[in-house]
Amino acid sequence: MASYSVNNRVALISVDNPPVNALSHHVRQGIMDGLKKAREDSSVQAVVLCGSGRTFPAGADITEFASGLASKEPDLRLVCKTLDSFPKPVVAAIHGTALGGGLELCLSTHYRLALKSARVGFPEVHLGLLPGATGTQRLPRVTHLANAIDIIVSGRQVGATEAYDLGIIDEVFGGDMLPKALEFAQSIAGRPLAPRRVSSLPVKGREQASAIFEEARQKTMSRSVGGALAPITCIQAIQAAVEQPTFEKGLQREAELMQFLGESGQARAQQYAFFAERSVSKWQLPSGVSYKTAKPMPVKTAAVIGAGTMGIGISMALISSGIQVFLTEQNKEYLDRGVKTLRGLISSGVKRKRLTEVQAKGLMSLLTPVLDYKSFSHVDLVIEAVFENMELKKKIFRKLDSICNPSTILASNTSTLNIDEIASVTARPDKVVGMHFFSPAHVMRLLENIYGKKTSPETIATAMHVGQKIKKISVLVGNCHGFVGNRLMGPYQKEACFLLEEGCFPQEVDQVLKVFGFRMGIFETTDLAGLDIGYKIRKELGLVGGDGPERMRMRERYSPLADRLVEAGRLGQKTGKGWYDYGKPGGRVSMKDPDVEDMIVNFSKKHGIKRRRIPPQEIFERSLYSLINEGFKVLEEGIASRDEEVDIIWIYGYGWPRHMGGPIYYAKHMVGLPKVYERICYYHSIYKDSRHWVPSTLLKKMASQQTSSKL
Repeated sequence: MASYSVNNRVALISVDNPPVNALSHHVRQGIMDGLKKAREDSSVQAVVLCGSGRTFPAGADITEFASGLASKEPDLRLVCKTLDSFPKPVVAAIHGTALGGGLELCLSTHYRLALKSARVGFPEVHLGLLPGATGTQRLPRVTHLANAIDIIVSGRQVGATEAYDLGIIDEVFGGDMLPKALEFAQSIAGRPLAPRRVSSLPVKGREQASAIFEEARQKTMSRSVGGALAPITCIQAIQAAVEQPTFEKGLQREAELMQFLGESGQARAQQYAFFAERSVSKWQLPSGVSYKTAKPMPVKTAAVIGAGTMGIGISMALISSGIQVFLTEQNKEYLDRGVKTLRGLISSGVKRKRLTEVQAKGLMSLLTPVLDYKSFSHVDLVIEAVFENMELKKKIFRKLDSICNPSTILASNTSTLNIDEIASVTARPDKVVGMHFFSPAHVMRLLENIYGKKTSPETIATAMHVGQKIKKISVLVGNCHGFVGNRLMGPYQKEACFLLEEGCFPQEVDQVLKVFGFRMGIFETTDLAGLDIGYKIRKELGLVGGDGPERMRMRERYSPLADRLVEAGRLGQKTGKGWYDYGKPGGRVSMKDPDVEDMIVNFSKKHGIKRRRIPPQEIFERSLYSLINEGFKVLEEGIASRDEEVDIIWIYGYGWPRHMGGPIYYAKHMVGLPKVYERICYYHSIYKDSRHWVPSTLLKKMASQQTSSKL
């Protein structure tokens, strides 16, 4: 709803729809009712529009998209039109965030004021949409065309000071906003409104429009994930502001493009991902224990074991959230190197103006490098981040169990190993949990938390709460080899190598995956991560070594191609050579390597594998349907309890394109389970020596149900 009051000839319309004042139908109606009262009251000379609570209206109510309420009158376009044409000056008083529809409201008023802490932006592109309630037509009329394109296509949030510099905001204040907004409204009462109506302003920078749009298209095509419709469609809508003869004609084109996106499968997939991201925090165990009943213990201090890439990233994430960290390594040389790396990360933040010098010093003060575990006796949480070796992890956990306070939670940053086996060497298996961070841990938003058979609800709740505190998207999953993320990664990587054996080269596989929407193909990804990581895991499993007849070890097909590269010193980008040639150690530009192609061809010849041209559709299906099948198996086994958990892990941990919704969503809603199941059965009939092609029982059942529902 929206409340209405009058203060010294200024009408105040305050939106009150907690928690974020979303612009639901009843809110839009409340604003219109308030404007009607202000219009009819001759004593009112100006209007202030604001939000109560913690924010200005932060955007549209996304739940109304599916219900149809978003288009029920008064829709947001009508509210914006009413504000723009209002006969008395309307002032937007912005605090918190004004995003999407909230910013469209602001741009429809005549004056815009903001607290210094406020942020504005158009995040619609992340939902597969564009700012469709006049945003694409108004923004380039208050700021330069190039700025408008950047803000809308990127979906980024803009701070109040930057928004002022760009012309989006008229005044920026500190302190209490409302008294200043009311005073400002009184001061501008009676001023001419024609120059303040955004709809009547010319587009800024239209003289350079042709060059600006060409550059924007090129940049968007190079940065956007393959096949994403929203970014380029946003540019087309903004282009209408320049090319259409009137503001109204531009709005018509905006509406057409909005309808096109709204009806696309991509928009529905991205909206699913939006809600899935929020739902995964609402965890529940098979026993019925859930986030509602389990209470986390406070974590103010933590210890991190291992000052390598993962340990430093984890430490950075913890201290950035105010948690004191004790960092240790096996010797002073490794510890000093790790601290230097962390200090470099903080210095980089200062150089990029993301941190002040004072904040940087504050972060370093939260880090205490130590060479033993004595300081760990009273920390709240220990995160072990050494390499994937079960005996080493057991040794560490035995020692921690004898030193740490009985209440201390012991977490392993393992990516594949059995949490129950690690917990078995302690007297506190209820306090042991997996916390699988993704590299670089201070940047990647996903945290895969793993519970064992004896992990307590309090421990689970604490791990999930720590993830939230350090600004991660935490997903709770059960215990098995590889958990959810890396378990699905297994068949994905295997099929990629099998495709090489049968006729492909790395760039051909990667290109198909990038056309689908991955930013990087599987071979580029493993080169970036380091081929030695997977090698160590395979060695731990006893898979490395042998060739020829050993390819069928354990009655399952195995490709040693990646092992060959590691044994030749080709570890990926860090050595300058992996599946690709990068020119120099640390290089980033992947180039096909004749030596790798020769190795692949010779391997196929040696083992009697007849190479053939493999069509893109087969590359696509064997790569992605294999991991989708595994995704249904983890649901079937209860390792993941919901589709959303699998999908969010793969969107945020492995780069699954957001506009394709996630592996399970994609199979269900964008392809159809009957077709996916049929193709999996087909590949199973050909590759019986690959267990990942054995069809999931759950997939079979659901495919049958989906078929029956269509009859």
